[in-house]
Amino acid sequence: MTGSTVTFAWRTPPPLLIGGAEVSEQLLAEEFAQAGWQVVYLGSHEAPWNGSAQSGRLRAHLQARGTEWEEAGGEARYVWNGIRCRAVPQDRVEKALREVLGTVRAELVVTSQEGAADLAVLARQASRVAGWLHSVSANSMDVLRGEPHVALATSRFVAGRAQPRAQTQPVVFYPPFAPAGGNEHLFAAGHGRDGHPAGGVLMVNPIPVKGAALLHQLIHRLPGHRFPLVEGWWDTAREFIGYPNVHWVPRTCAMGPIYAANDLLLVPSQVEDAFPQVIVEAGLHGVATVGSSRGGIPEAVGDGGVILHPDDVDAWVRAIESADRPGLGTKARSGTVPLVRPCLPELAAAGLIPAAAVG
Repeated sequence: MTGSTVTFAWRTPPPLLIGGAEVSEQLLAEEFAQAGWQVVYLGSHEAPWNGSAQSGRLRAHLQARGTEWEEAGGEARYVWNGIRCRAVPQDRVEKALREVLGTVRAELVVTSQEGAADLAVLARQASRVAGWLHSVSANSMDVLRGEPHVALATSRFVAGRAQPRAQTQPVVFYPPFAPAGGNEHLFAAGHGRDGHPAGGVLMVNPIPVKGAALLHQLIHRLPGHRFPLVEGWWDTAREFIGYPNVHWVPRTCAMGPIYAANDLLLVPSQVEDAFPQVIVEAGLHGVATVGSSRGGIPEAVGDGGVILHPDDVDAWVRAIESADRPGLGTKARSGTVPLVRPCLPELAAAGLIPAAAVG
């Protein structure tokens, strides 16, 4: 045991997952716990973007896992994968962080997204602070106003957009990734109009900003290709399940079998994504990507796929029909395996934690 404490303070606590940023934060928290750190994970059971209640989903996750929790005064406390979690209302996150920092000496506080600038200012009084830049949105970059000691940029693209103040050191810190694996049978939970099993050309999070309009055109123009679609930020099933070549899979944390059942991933984002988690996860399973030229997508794809302008529909059709999927898949795997690595040494090198406490 290191005897050290790290605190995560941001959007949602485990096991509530929204996207790649949440997965990244939770994987890093679990690595700290496995290294013997005491990990306190402070988040809200209310969605920060609209205040909607997430407590019901949280209870369902905990019950399904057989995890006990205490609930009082609008707060839930429980332990998840060795992480001590506190889920509070949005307007009590700052107060709860004060309580945590008043009772434990945190070597490091990691914060990001909504309200993170104020949390960074608060935490700087007693701890080293990392502001994690998960995107180039104003919401993500706002943490820099709080002058964290280090800004963890999730890709070179994000680092190039960051404008930290003099007191903040920018560091490229690629997200943590778990090894490829998983044997869960998930496809029975999905549904396609013809009932056939999924396979082929995969897309995760088919919503407008992620390229849903282009996806509709590809599905229509390539009727002989199967398109498994995995629910992301919200449920868009009704827009797609009418296609005979679409198989819809509800949101899931167990993506391994889905990647393993397909040989091409589509990432047709219209926005400047930072470093899409799905590209690396798919690559670890030997799945190549056809991706948009926006933001950090080319950086994540590397040699393991094809990069195209998101408005060139004909080029996307040709790529799906002609891409060397086995060859690109092999390159995708070799390019992503190095990202499955211990991350704590990188935080130590950035001066955020003692080198002796990496586990």
